Amino acid sequence: MNPLGSRWAARAGAWLGAALIAVSLAACGEGRTAIGDQPDLVGRAEATFPVTVAAANGEVTIEERPERIVSLSATATEMLFAIGAGDQVVAVDDQSDFPADAPITELSGFDVNVEALASYAPDLVVYSTDPGGLEKSLRKLEITSLSQVAAVTIDDTYAQIEQLGEVTGRVQQAELVVGRIEAEIDDIMSSLPEFEDPPTYYHELDTNYFTVTSETFIGEVYSMLGLQNIADEADEDKTGYPQLSAEYILDADPDLIFLADTKCCDQNGETVARRPGWGQIEAVRNDAVVELDDDVASRWGPRVVDFLRIAADAVARLDGTA
Repeated sequence: MNPLGSRWAARAGAWLGAALIAVSLAACGEGRTAIGDQPDLVGRAEATFPVTVAAANGEVTIEERPERIVSLSATATEMLFAIGAGDQVVAVDDQSDFPADAPITELSGFDVNVEALASYAPDLVVYSTDPGGLEKSLRKLEITSLSQVAAVTIDDTYAQIEQLGEVTGRVQQAELVVGRIEAEIDDIMSSLPEFEDPPTYYHELDTNYFTVTSETFIGEVYSMLGLQNIADEADEDKTGYPQLSAEYILDADPDLIFLADTKCCDQNGETVARRPGWGQIEAVRNDAVVELDDDVASRWGPRVVDFLRIAADAVARLDGTA
């Protein structure tokens, strides 16, 4: 993994480490339903256990409805609260800063202190990728765990939400969340403008010009909007996360620039315009530099719609000559 991969994966709960966004119910925007504001469609008596699911760490059997969940994945945390399982979560990792009422702790999903984790007496631990020895330690302690690795497609996001619904006894809530995401995406896609030639874009992960290709989850989101990624031809190692040079970006002259380093690196439209030569880039000249929330743009679970909507709005603002 490249250095950026480690940093972004930590922020995203391992999206970049492997590899969008929330629905109206998972957003913080105006007029949108807050994450977790779902009717309690599945009561305790209606949940059927034991349940066995196929996870990244193999077949996982949940004997009883978990009531002390520890989430070591910021994305999983958002999913759990979105499906109404927040009251079953007793602790989350230090990157799980959304929603605001998540019980954030000093636990790390990338350098796990198993003793500290065990002190929360979890009956289920949800994590993204094993930093080394986590699964083995949890098995030794007879703590059930569920691994959900970074999504590659939107369908992966749906599957993970539904899987968490199964293991928490929140099946109907999970289906509702997925249905709302699908409906929101359909609405966004129905109003996209048409271009004779697809607009080009550059997605910035940090000021060292690490970026994503179309083969990543983020890249798929942009591809849904009909955008062309300037980084695709630069990914000689096929990692999905190449490092570009300033010269490469200037020569590509993208129509859109998406900044996913506004929080980590204090980047914005003005700082980009001050970079040597960048003032001549099409995106800068046309005020098409889009400032993203680093977290929303780096997590594959329910806030993907927020990310997609922001990108779609930027596409809609283009004049059609890109």
